Formats: sequence, structure tokens, C-alpha cells
Amino acid sequence: MALLDTIKKAGAAAHAAGNPMAVMVGKVTKTNPLEVNVDQRFTLSEDFLIVPESLTRFEATLSSSERLVIRNGLEAGDTVLMLRVQGGQQFVVLDKVVKP
Repeated sequence: MALLDTIKKAGAAAHAAGNPMAVMVGKVTKTNPLEVNVDQRFTLSEDFLIVPESLTRFEATLSSSERLVIRNGLEAGDTVLMLRVQGGQQFVVLDKVVKP
């Protein structure tokens, strides 16, 4: 049995290594629902994206008629830096890319 377990572990490790994490750059094409195009090759829907709170819209209410936008969140046309999670099924949006 020990040999069988070793073979299973080696097979699982080889399979996992076939799609390591990668850094990617994408462009937001749509915000509701969120879509990001990667290198003009494929488009990711929000089902495949992990977006941190720091990249979401945040508003504060100052009075009954006045709202203050603290963060705009992601908008169409924004360039984003992403990490592909091992296995390639999800992508973590790290931050917006700004050009000086």
C-alpha cells in the first residue's frame, strides 16, 4: 500500500505543477457584471475573479442628501495586475496599474 500512496502523491504533484501561478495584466471591459480581458486572448467573468475590498466602490453618507465617494472601484478601461491561482481556475486582482 505504501508504494501506491507514493505513486498517487507523485501524480498529484505532477498534475499541480502543470499550471503554476502566473502574473498577468488585464483590462477591465465591463463593470456590471465585472469582466476583464487578458492580452486580447480571453475574457474572464466575475465568477473567475477574486477582487479585494480595496478595489470596490465605497461611499459614505454625510447627510440625508449628501454622499461622498471614498473609492471609485474598478471602472471600464482600467488596467489591472492579476495573479493566476495554481490550477488556472481563479484570478486574484491585485491592484490597478497606473502610468505616470
